[in-house]
Amino acid sequence: MLRGSVRSVSPLKIRPLASLGARYASETQTTRIGVRLPINSRNSRAFSVSAPSMESSTLNSLDTFTEEEEMLRESGMRSLSSSRLSRDTSRIVRRFSTDVVGPKVREMDEKERMDPDIIKGLFEQGLMGIETSTEHGGAESSFTAAIIAIEELAKVDPSVSVMCDVHNTLVNTILRKYGTKEQQDKWLPQLSESKLGSFCLSEPASGSDAFSLQTRAVKDSNHWIINGSKMWITNSYEAEIFLIFANINPSKGYKGITCFIATKDMGIQIAKKEEKLGIRASSTCTLNFDDLRIPDENIIGGEGKGYKIAIEILNEGRIGIAAQMLGLAQGAFDKAVPYTYTRQQFGQPVGTFQGMAFQIAQAAVEIESARLLTYNAARRKEEGKSFTKEAAMAKYWASVIAQRVSGQAIEWAGGVGFTRETGIEKYWRDSKIGAIYEGTSNIQLQTIAKFIQKEYS
Repeated sequence: MLRGSVRSVSPLKIRPLASLGARYASETQTTRIGVRLPINSRNSRAFSVSAPSMESSTLNSLDTFTEEEEMLRESGMRSLSSSRLSRDTSRIVRRFSTDVVGPKVREMDEKERMDPDIIKGLFEQGLMGIETSTEHGGAESSFTAAIIAIEELAKVDPSVSVMCDVHNTLVNTILRKYGTKEQQDKWLPQLSESKLGSFCLSEPASGSDAFSLQTRAVKDSNHWIINGSKMWITNSYEAEIFLIFANINPSKGYKGITCFIATKDMGIQIAKKEEKLGIRASSTCTLNFDDLRIPDENIIGGEGKGYKIAIEILNEGRIGIAAQMLGLAQGAFDKAVPYTYTRQQFGQPVGTFQGMAFQIAQAAVEIESARLLTYNAARRKEEGKSFTKEAAMAKYWASVIAQRVSGQAIEWAGGVGFTRETGIEKYWRDSKIGAIYEGTSNIQLQTIAKFIQKEYS
């Protein structure tokens, strides 16, 4: 998508251990303490990689992207799915963010409403079905592509970014991974082309302890009747399709949690739209379900499988939030730093004074470190490797850096940075949520600590 996946890696040409066995036995000798060493230590190594294999290796840096991913950065997703060579005829994602989103950022923030044209534009650009198959109206691109799209959008407006993030990495992914073919055929085309999705897990009494949720679902013939409420639900004001987690058998605890798909017109009620410090254009609402009637075929992944779906999907979602915070930090940096080289004090640009110059340099290093953590987590997920710890690290650190850099950016710009006119202060307000949603910073640290304890104890 935006930045793209690392190109395929050619394996290093390391001699197979089996083929070295006989030679190793004949060319080594055992010391008095039982360690086998090469007889000719000057010419032999216990482990070696041939020079030619090192030269022919195609290992790439984390910011090296596939042709498709690089094109996503420069082209709209629609152009990718129809013609991989139409760079000149499609809007680049960055241009969409700058030309379409940019002029509306302040108005949306102050009105605390997402402009419908922005949502429509995201669908038209193909940014709402990034990993979804072309058969279902999507771009059929990579997870890393989705992460890069989220990052790029956040450089201009983190509110638009998180809307795209939740829709892609949570809602679409659940249907792609756990939905039946019939469910995918019915819902994914809608989610790719026009209808915004919302992920409904948190409740008034279940935040970090998400599986203590109280929303209940009771079977009624070939339907389920859902009663309860959800809180802090992103996209819910504009969304038309909702994934709702409810417990069908409280006696089983979290093993009774089940995921249902519903539409707003089934009777989902918006009880309250929150007024927030930051990401104000992104809707966050309390939802009520009063005898919400959902057909049996709308269960996703099977009865009692909701807890498993939520755990797995939130690990992926944390990489999305890391990308949002990364883009936010970069956006604040990009807005404030040029000003420091035009603002003159004592006969020179303020950005050239050592004190400020060192702060800017340090911030650049921190942003890059967050970027590498985020891309690494995304790559590991794509490669089928474990990524829970890496996702937690990326989300935690990107949230820390977003808040730190956006705060410094205000100071670098001085008085004008403190005004709303520049938009720099908005990045700082938006950054605070990074330490809270999709797992607080303390939850991320707890996750990382558990992995460390398992590894070293």
